[in-house]
Amino acid sequence: MKKLSILLGTFVALFFIACEGPAGPPGFDGLDGLDGKDGIDGSVFEALVFEIDVDLSLNTEANTYEFGEAFSAHNIELFQNDAILVYRLEEVDSGLDVWRQLPQPFFTDLGLLYYNFDFTQNDYKIYVEPDFDAASVANDLVTNQIFRVLIIPADVNLSSKMDKSNINAVMKTLGLTEKDVQHF
Repeated sequence: MKKLSILLGTFVALFFIACEGPAGPPGFDGLDGLDGKDGIDGSVFEALVFEIDVDLSLNTEANTYEFGEAFSAHNIELFQNDAILVYRLEEVDSGLDVWRQLPQPFFTDLGLLYYNFDFTQNDYKIYVEPDFDAASVANDLVTNQIFRVLIIPADVNLSSKMDKSNINAVMKTLGLTEKDVQHF
């Protein structure tokens, strides 16, 4: 009798394990695939980085030096809620580039100045904003300046804990390498 109840218990357990219930509710739709067919006009926007070597121009009315251009000058289109980060090449140390994120304070003998930027969906502008007469800014601080501009798609979630001042960490998160840097 004991063997029969063990055998019967085993069959009952196997029967319940093998049963399936009704299907659950459907899940949420996932993200569109890499083909982009269901995306905006079939396009997929990815992160982008470009480098510019520029001379900033004196704007006496605003007491700044500045450089600006439309993204369309490089066939770049920003979408709503996309963002940019801008870095300035501070120096080259033992063959390694030292990048600093803007805005960046810079101390001179005449006082404090800031490298700063702003952007819209159509264009961007880089500034040198001194707290003294801009005409007195040393030439080497406004000529042959190298900047990197990283365009970050709105759907990319950069962690708030990430050190965005570290251009290499940001580029790695965005899946960008030095080979991806476009030089304009």
